[in-house]
Amino acid sequence: MAVRPGLWPALLGIVLSAWLRGSGAQQSATMANPVPGANPDLLPHFLVEPEDVYIVKNKPVLLVCKAVPATQIFFKCNGEWVRQVDHVIERSTDGSSGLPTMEVRINVSRQQVEKVFGLEEYWCQCVAWSSSGTTKSQKAYIRIAYLRKNFEQEPLAKEVSLEQGIVLPCRPPEGIPPAEVEWLRNEDLVDPSLDPNVYITREHSLVVRQARLADTANYTCVAKNIVARRRSASAAVIVYVDGSWSPWSKWSACGLDCTHWRSRECSDPAPRNGGEECQGADLDSRNCTSDLCVHTASGPEDVALYVGLIAVAVCLLLLLLVLILVYCRKKEGLDSDVADSSILTSGFQPVSIKPSKADNPHLLTIQPDLSTTTTTYQGSLCSRQDGPSPKFQLTNGHLLSPLGGGRHTLHHSSPTSEAEEFVSRLSTQSYFRSLPRGTSNMTYGTFNFLGGRLMIPNTGISLLIPPDAIPRGKIYEIYLTLHKPEDVRLPLAGCQTLLSPIVSCGPPGVLLTRPVILAMDHCGEPSPDSWSLRLKKQSCEGSWEDVLHLGEEAPSHLYYCQLEASACYIFTEQLGRFALVGEALSVAAAKRLKLLLFAPVACTSLEYNIRVYCLHDTHDALKEVVQLEKQLGGQLIQEPRVLHFKDSYHNLRLSIHDVPSSLWKSKLLVSYQEIPFYHIWNGTQQYLHCTFTLERVSPSTSDLACKLWVWQVEGDGQSFNINFNITKDTRFAELLAVESEGGVPALVGPSAFKIPFLIRQKIISSLDPPCSRGADWRTLAQKLHLDSHLSFFASKPSPTAMILNLWEARHFPNGNLSQLAAAVAGLGQPDAGLFTVSEAEC
Repeated sequence: MAVRPGLWPALLGIVLSAWLRGSGAQQSATMANPVPGANPDLLPHFLVEPEDVYIVKNKPVLLVCKAVPATQIFFKCNGEWVRQVDHVIERSTDGSSGLPTMEVRINVSRQQVEKVFGLEEYWCQCVAWSSSGTTKSQKAYIRIAYLRKNFEQEPLAKEVSLEQGIVLPCRPPEGIPPAEVEWLRNEDLVDPSLDPNVYITREHSLVVRQARLADTANYTCVAKNIVARRRSASAAVIVYVDGSWSPWSKWSACGLDCTHWRSRECSDPAPRNGGEECQGADLDSRNCTSDLCVHTASGPEDVALYVGLIAVAVCLLLLLLVLILVYCRKKEGLDSDVADSSILTSGFQPVSIKPSKADNPHLLTIQPDLSTTTTTYQGSLCSRQDGPSPKFQLTNGHLLSPLGGGRHTLHHSSPTSEAEEFVSRLSTQSYFRSLPRGTSNMTYGTFNFLGGRLMIPNTGISLLIPPDAIPRGKIYEIYLTLHKPEDVRLPLAGCQTLLSPIVSCGPPGVLLTRPVILAMDHCGEPSPDSWSLRLKKQSCEGSWEDVLHLGEEAPSHLYYCQLEASACYIFTEQLGRFALVGEALSVAAAKRLKLLLFAPVACTSLEYNIRVYCLHDTHDALKEVVQLEKQLGGQLIQEPRVLHFKDSYHNLRLSIHDVPSSLWKSKLLVSYQEIPFYHIWNGTQQYLHCTFTLERVSPSTSDLACKLWVWQVEGDGQSFNINFNITKDTRFAELLAVESEGGVPALVGPSAFKIPFLIRQKIISSLDPPCSRGADWRTLAQKLHLDSHLSFFASKPSPTAMILNLWEARHFPNGNLSQLAAAVAGLGQPDAGLFTVSEAEC
């Protein structure tokens, strides 16, 4: 039967509308364009077509189509028609032609795009109908925007001579859309249009054609797109000037000794910013050629004079030797009573303590602590220029805990009783079971099969005890302790370095039926090509053992580790004392150092001290320094920064510059201070710092403006621009405000977990059984970026429980439960009520 051309689009509209109102079954769009015999001038043409767009975070995007003449417009996305109920339609009439006009809008969500993510790009287009046929719009591609955190290449610190070229490379993080790059010089935007000496390459490198003194600064590469803005690690660039001699002055008049001289100065130019001093002498002399200075042969009286002078010199030399001998004998008597305290402290400056003699009751007497044990550092060190001796003794205990300003705390003890107690503990293998309580670095609680969590506030250290980790019917009192490096000496061999705090959880030897998860920070830059990372555990006898080599874990092993950028999560079925140790495989291996600048809150004298701390970039190290500075009355005067310290054998240097001489005077007698490489790389020394002492010219001086540089020789560096009022400026104090970490150090039972217990059990029972469609725990691990641990999860009775336990450890207390729910819901499980619990179940 023939259909009139005028009825054809109406029939198409009825059929299409009926299909769109249905269940959403797929249908391919195959229709003539144009309709045979129709007027081609009346084909729809688009006034507005959908355009490419990016989804930012979880916000849906809007697509718009507008066509004239048009009786119907519908969207098709990735070959499938969008349901009619999802369209928002506006009809109107074109004012000039009187033809019907339609505008259609739809929303596209992130979940729709993620369903086809990795298979093909998500696209949508409009199809418009009129009495003459159909017209398709251009395709609009919808992409999920993101910007990763880590730069593919960051700029490095440089020291260059004047007029030398500078190239600072920068490869921004991967992102969609690709990130735009800009450069900051001391936090000011670098604009090549205003400075012809600077340009930025297509590869985003910053190039300075000829280095000037003004180019000495802290450079930062900034990458940004519509999602986020990322900053690279800052690179300190120092432009130095080597000194050069001025011309020689004229020869002086001939002197009585028949010589004359001339001089020159190292000022053309003078050395700047650490440049080399002039080589050679600044004074030159020679014999005069004047006839007035012709010498005659010495007479007998001259010979007698010389002999007398020689005799006097010999007598003085003999007298000096006698005085030195007497002084040495007296010093030997004193030295026998001087206790070497260098083994008692690990601070930056050693302290000496003199015990009292029997005849001097006013001197301080310290009894030896017989309960402390000693360990010997043995092992070959890498050959380095200024390395420590290959063998030395250190104590596990300490008599003096170093504080700033020469203050010390004396620990009193009973040697006999403590020694006996130590031996009894060791003989019964319960050395870890008796620990001091009430300290800020320890927490404990009583737990049963419901599990719980221990946490040492503001240290990043926590212990997650999952449900059923403790056998039913058992009740354990479990503790978690952070140790100071000087209290527990960890033997390090070769090029090994301590990357994490030393943490104990116990008591050791208790029976666990599920692994607990110990979380702690680390300061290493993880890279399989640069590091060999090992987890060490101390036995009850006191020896340290390698229990895990990261990257070579076996699924059936008692220990497992999830290593992230700044933290590690250790699965263990045996409690004890742990530490993460790294051994550099190349000079590219780096540790993150946190640089902190402190100064007195109140300055009552002319002297003003700036203390620069160089510590591990971990929460526990930061907490210790903040507590120390509170005792010393210090305040933070600059925003903390991170420096990447490499295993390159080079020391860390610190220098201060541009101190206004009319207001301040620096008491530093050398151009820079230096912290030896081994003091930092070893990782066991606390409170490493240097002090810069400045003196005010007048008591009324309160404004301080200068620069402070910290850099590793031939490595990374940071510069601080100090500009503040020492009497009233406190704008940086809030940066180190103590943050809450869940409040209660010990949480017992369901309150310790983000996922409600019944919901957790429903997820486990749904995802543990294997599923042919892949909707099981393996897909959940992939969605949570844990698919590298599938073999470990599969070795446990409940793989899903291991995944949820790790999620709890990583995201407490600020985990987003809705994101986990979205990951579980996206598995395609038929049970849509996994995250709901009925009133009867409660």
